[in-house]
Amino acid sequence: MQDMSTHGAGDRGNPRAAAADGLEGVVAARTTLSDVNGHEGRLTIRGYSVEELAGNTSFEEVAYLLWHGTLPKRSELDGLLETLAGYRRLPEETRGAIELAARRMGPIDALRFATASLTCDDPNPEDESPEANLERGAKLLARVPVIVATYQRLRSGQPPVEPREDLGIAANYLYGLSGREPDPAKVKGLDTYLVTVSDHGMNASTFTARVIASTASDMVSAVTGALGALKGSLHGGAPGPALEMIEAIGTPERAEAWMRDAVAHGHRLPGFGHRVYKVRDPRAEVLYQAAVALADETGEQRALELAREVERVGVQVLAEAKPGRNLNTNVEFYTALLLRELDLPRDLFTPTFAVGRTAGWTAHVLEQQATGRLIRPQSEYVGPYDTSFVPIDQR
Repeated sequence: MQDMSTHGAGDRGNPRAAAADGLEGVVAARTTLSDVNGHEGRLTIRGYSVEELAGNTSFEEVAYLLWHGTLPKRSELDGLLETLAGYRRLPEETRGAIELAARRMGPIDALRFATASLTCDDPNPEDESPEANLERGAKLLARVPVIVATYQRLRSGQPPVEPREDLGIAANYLYGLSGREPDPAKVKGLDTYLVTVSDHGMNASTFTARVIASTASDMVSAVTGALGALKGSLHGGAPGPALEMIEAIGTPERAEAWMRDAVAHGHRLPGFGHRVYKVRDPRAEVLYQAAVALADETGEQRALELAREVERVGVQVLAEAKPGRNLNTNVEFYTALLLRELDLPRDLFTPTFAVGRTAGWTAHVLEQQATGRLIRPQSEYVGPYDTSFVPIDQR
């Protein structure tokens, strides 16, 4: 009997390593962008802990850090802000795509559809120099939030709001959604969130972007592919269910009974557990602090008190029901609370995540393009060999 594990990728008899399901433990790239230490609960972005960056730097500063490797000086940040302001106006073709999407598509489909059209005003699509690709990355960073806000306005039966040159990405996004001067406390909360989710190692959407970039495809195609990966509920779709759970529990007193019943019936508790982190997700603490700061400004403390109790009970119940699994709070838990307090519709939670992750996606594309190396993994073939062919009229 043949050992099927010695055959792979069409090369019979050529030994291959056995497949790692889900690429678990496989190192797919070397990167200087971010490091996720799941055992210690640390997220490092270009040398800085996420706790050090979030709340102390703007989203634009972190985008600059991801692209260039250093935090910007004042003159460099001013130059980036001016550049982004000049890129926010959407091409007419993209506006048309959003109008169509607002009538027929959900938010993440609409964002993917409209983003794919952003190649239409590229002055020189054949130019694959680092400078040209950095410009494309800046355009995407400027335009993705405008696409989401424009879509939301149109599907709500309201006219789009033109971006303002004097507002940064977070403030413009809130302004574009509501048409009103954004509350500084909410701008701060959103800016902290965007920094927190800007990059996170070799996650599914980032890997997708790097694979596309490795084929010598373009920046817009890579980010469009990343959005396709983000649509899946196992990657980008969980903040909504986490919020639904918190709202269903309703009061701190109901948390323990509700969550014990859910676990007893085999239901997953959204906002808990992570593929990499074996301790509390460090982004959860950052977003918790952002929610505290926002609640201090708005005076809305009840939702925060409920969330704290749900978190405490959830960790305890899961530890008892699933010992050794280390199912701690993840980024989705306080994302749900924070984005709701920013008055975002819950089906915009994932597109809002994409606004922040665009910084990381574009940085990874730039890094991958610099290597010039095609990502081409092997597969482990587990099917039959030497099957006898039978003509169609004899089958």
